[in-house]
Amino acid sequence: MSPARRPAGRRSRERQPAGAPGERAARGRSGWAQPFAAALAGADPGEDLVATGADLEPETLLDAYALGLFPMGLGGEGRPPLGWWSPDPRGVLPLDGFHESRSLRRSRRALTATVDEAFADVVDGCADPGRSGRWITPEVRGAYLRLHERGHARSVEVRDASGALVGGLYGVLLGGLFAGESMFSRAPDASKAALAALVDLLRDDGADGAGRLLDVQWRTEHLASLGVVEIPRAEYLRRLGAALELPAPPGLGGPRRG
Repeated sequence: MSPARRPAGRRSRERQPAGAPGERAARGRSGWAQPFAAALAGADPGEDLVATGADLEPETLLDAYALGLFPMGLGGEGRPPLGWWSPDPRGVLPLDGFHESRSLRRSRRALTATVDEAFADVVDGCADPGRSGRWITPEVRGAYLRLHERGHARSVEVRDASGALVGGLYGVLLGGLFAGESMFSRAPDASKAALAALVDLLRDDGADGAGRLLDVQWRTEHLASLGVVEIPRAEYLRRLGAALELPAPPGLGGPRRG
């Protein structure tokens, strides 16, 4: 979950397109579920990019996330062609392993976190053209706005004492999975405060978040300082299958539009 397209040095050799969509997959929402599954099954260990092509329709995105894939353009600043990624290893944040420093706790006391009150503004903050490594194109923005309208793309906003939006994050919610897409900050610790608020929401389910999966795509030094670890793709997919069986946490339980 980062403005950067992907960490340097990751394996991402060219893949063939996932294939033309055929009949609706038996357990999928779109005609892309079976081609995605086949591409993932054929991916080599350590290979992050597993397919190219397809589209950004809501059903396609939901099928992809349910299989452990997410989209990101291969061209400059996220432009086409569209790639589908399943990093190996995968960055995840154990909910009981989040590192909240004293300074972050102090910062959070001066900030207010909300859910889905300004989804489009959060995406725009993440897509700020002034940021290096940006990858959120207008097409990607529109795709996640449509997914938000269906209740599956969610945001956490962080505001200062004046009510100004100073940070936030957004991602995809499927049962017990929250797949973080990107976050931004305009004030010290604002994006960290958004992540801390998300962890609190995911743990506030009467079971301390047991079985839930917070996916951040890749581990970076910054995310590692907050508790993010790497796990093999096979382990991620195992945890994903279990997480998808869970209901959404109460704090993120219903469609909330911003």
